[in-house]
Amino acid sequence: MYTLYTGKYTRGLMVEMVMAEGAIEYRRKDVDITRGEERSEAFLAINPAGWVPALQCPDGEVLFETPAINLFLCERHRITSLAPGTDDPDRGVFLSSLFYLTDEIEPALKRYWYPHYFGDGDDNAAVIEGRAIESVLHGFGVIDQRLAARGPCHLGERFSLPDLMTAYWALSFATNARLADAFDALPCVARCIDIARARPKLA
Repeated sequence: MYTLYTGKYTRGLMVEMVMAEGAIEYRRKDVDITRGEERSEAFLAINPAGWVPALQCPDGEVLFETPAINLFLCERHRITSLAPGTDDPDRGVFLSSLFYLTDEIEPALKRYWYPHYFGDGDDNAAVIEGRAIESVLHGFGVIDQRLAARGPCHLGERFSLPDLMTAYWALSFATNARLADAFDALPCVARCIDIARARPKLA
């Protein structure tokens, strides 16, 4: 059985969403990042990068980096609804969307949530956060255009891993009261969120 090291305020929920979609059994171990447990010696022995989540496979191998874990689970358990196979015509668009979210949206969100990691002093942190918000909104604007052209999901009518990630990150970003209306001008992203929320296994 898999063991998932996860916790509140982490990307572990995204892995749990994939586990739910694929009906994959796992054991959950919570890591409290509000107490710095992700930097403890015990957890660093599991994930030396010091980030949550981490996934211990049945054979003992430990994986980290959320998009990699999710793609691995989809391919290992043949959840082709979420991750098209290598011979699927949708594979190229799927990978393009997946890596755009991973390479553009996630780093900008990390700067938004943890500006103190990237600069010294409150003033510098405020500048970093402001620029991060601009980057996040630009990135979601690009996604909105893709969804408008292909939608309602990244692969047309087919809900896949990039849609799950888009909904997760958009909802996480908009939890800040100042950004509650961030997606009013991005109707296709808002529609993607609604589609994810309506999936019974993600409810």
